[in-house]
Amino acid sequence: MSTRHYVEARSDLSAPSSVLVVEDDEEMADLLRAGLDREGYSVDVMTAGTEVVYRVSRREYSAVVLDVLLPGPDGFEICAALRQRGRWVPVLMLTALGATEQRVRGLEVGADDYLTKPFELVELTARVNALIRMRDATAGQVLRCGELRLELAARRCFVAGAEVCLTPREVDILGALMRRPGIVLTRRTILEAVWGGSHSVAPNAVDKAIGQLRHKVGNDLLQTVHGVGYRILDPPPPR
Repeated sequence: MSTRHYVEARSDLSAPSSVLVVEDDEEMADLLRAGLDREGYSVDVMTAGTEVVYRVSRREYSAVVLDVLLPGPDGFEICAALRQRGRWVPVLMLTALGATEQRVRGLEVGADDYLTKPFELVELTARVNALIRMRDATAGQVLRCGELRLELAARRCFVAGAEVCLTPREVDILGALMRRPGIVLTRRTILEAVWGGSHSVAPNAVDKAIGQLRHKVGNDLLQTVHGVGYRILDPPPPR
């Protein structure tokens, strides 16, 4: 989508969406600011990790572009702290680290997406746009299945009225299943919906995550269809 059309599509808003860029390399920060500005965003830049959590807690950002290697707390620590404080702003993590375990760690601490340097600016802006569209599509949406309730925007889960603590990945998996109650989702479908089909994910990642979800929301809610995948029952069997 061109910059002109993108800005026009957002013209009904009282102000442009704001993106926070956290990048200590001044040349890279200026490049990111210029690219996101062309997409119609209001852009703030921070060059160290020390005050990021405070800033995000005080201002409503549409997305955060977060470098991993920063003075002070690194990107992993910042993202984890945001999630622990209930700040679910979309986070796109930037890393010069090519190791699979580093990319996986970023997703595990709550990042929504990542890019490995060097990258094309057009890809970064496309990913930021996609994260914000996804957030807007789920804002205020609540999924229900029997005694299970999932508040997508707030990333909160309740079973029989009692809140249970889920990781960002568990929320995404549960949301994928609850959108299709009674329908069997293959492991590949879940992998593509939640991990983006990444080849760096361990083969048993889906099974492991489902096992953790069962422990938290109850064994009777999630059913294994052997040789195929998983589904959530609606309504669930009596307890």
